Amino acid sequence: MSTSRPARVAGTGITSDPLDTARLAAAVADPAAGAVATFDGRVRNHDGGRGVRAIRYSAHPSANEVLTAIATEIADREGLRALAVAHRVGELAVGETALAVAVSADHRAAAFGAVHDIVEEVKARLPVWKQQIFSDGSSAWSNLP
Repeated sequence: MSTSRPARVAGTGITSDPLDTARLAAAVADPAAGAVATFDGRVRNHDGGRGVRAIRYSAHPSANEVLTAIATEIADREGLRALAVAHRVGELAVGETALAVAVSADHRAAAFGAVHDIVEEVKARLPVWKQQIFSDGSSAWSNLP
């Protein structure tokens, strides 16, 4: 049974707390969903040939509103059941999750497509900036307006 109502937005948020992608996947569970797709964006140990030790994320006060708007826009798509998205701020070590997304849908193509588009919209629109802290102790900002 397909749905024409907007998907349930199970949660959005900008937080300094550690993110748990599995928890988001559980939050979007729906008995009508044939697929749950997730994205777990983590801090990697390199960028542009340089070693990275950590990243400090900072968010504009409007970031929660922007994240909710992105989720609400994607939730209008046919075949989606529920979605959740969260972005972490503060200093994150290599391996920690910076962006977590989960989407449940009737079919896998809709779930994969929604996850992809949420990530791309977050990267394009979310007012979050990062300061990479390199292995040599230097740092550099990116994603600045």
